[in-house]
Amino acid sequence: MNKQLIVGFAAEGPTDNRFLESIIQRSFEEAAFDCTGQVEILPVQCLKKRQGDFAEVVKAYARDADKRGIMVLCVHVDADDATDITAFEHKINPAFSAVKKLQDDGLCKNLVAIVPIQMTEAWMLSDKELLKSEIGTNKNDEELGIDKSPESYNDPKQVIIAAIAICRQDMPKRRRKGLKIGELYSPVGQKTALNALEKLESYQKFKKAIRSALRKLNYLREELAAKTKKGRRTKKKT
Repeated sequence: MNKQLIVGFAAEGPTDNRFLESIIQRSFEEAAFDCTGQVEILPVQCLKKRQGDFAEVVKAYARDADKRGIMVLCVHVDADDATDITAFEHKINPAFSAVKKLQDDGLCKNLVAIVPIQMTEAWMLSDKELLKSEIGTNKNDEELGIDKSPESYNDPKQVIIAAIAICRQDMPKRRRKGLKIGELYSPVGQKTALNALEKLESYQKFKKAIRSALRKLNYLREELAAKTKKGRRTKKKT
């Protein structure tokens, strides 16, 4: 019998939702290949954004997720820094610990963090050929100012906006008011190659967190194999 997995997602903002929803879906589907048997990843459920203290907001997301039957809850927060250390130490770790410590069965406690370095737009820069295709330009990375490592930019959103502006310079005046960055989030999120994202340390952490979440559900082959081996050793001792 096939297993099903319901994944929830709580993002910082609507543009993050539009870009990350497909990334999350495809990342879980990829991880499912290592699971025992067939695991169907149902469409990602995006939770309504909440305001307030981060730990309290995550608790509320966890309650919402449980009510909706969500089995793994992904929580997104931008690092807003050159590393994710502060985001994990002051937001993710305290909030996740607070949820797990609650003596309440009405919460989803299988939590996964998504913490892009600086901001989500850094992940949009991971697949530069795709980004250029969506912008509609033949200019090279250097001409567009996107030739550096995506996570090295202090403000990757402005880098993309500037790249769009550079492309507009060669367009007829009547077309220069066309494309805006807001139009890129969904198509780029749907088409970005996962192997391009894997070059980013923050995405690698997200992938590891997915596998950890699947282990908690006893879905991963490696976890089941380890448990079976341990069980055999116990039988031999008795």
